[in-house]
Amino acid sequence: MASSSLSSSWTPKQNKLFETALAKYDKETPDRWHNVARAVGGKSAEEVKRHYERLVEDIRQIESGHVPFPSYRSSGGRG
Repeated sequence: MASSSLSSSWTPKQNKLFETALAKYDKETPDRWHNVARAVGGKSAEEVKRHYERLVEDIRQIESGHVPFPSYRSSGGRG
C-alpha cells in the first residue's frame, strides 16, 4: 500500500478543484466521492472523502470555539 503521507498532501490547486467539485456534486449525487476525485485528479475517492471529513471537523472545532482566532496586529497602514 502506498504511503499516505505523500497522497495526503494537497496542493492549493487541488484544494480549489476540491471546493468546486463539492459545490457541483452535492450529497445527493450518486458516486459523489468518485466524481470529486475525478475532478481533483491524483486523489482516490477515499482520499477526497477523508479530506472532506477533516474539513467538516475543522469547521466544527472553529464554530464550537475550540480554535482561538488569531490575534492580528494592526499594520499601521495609511488609510
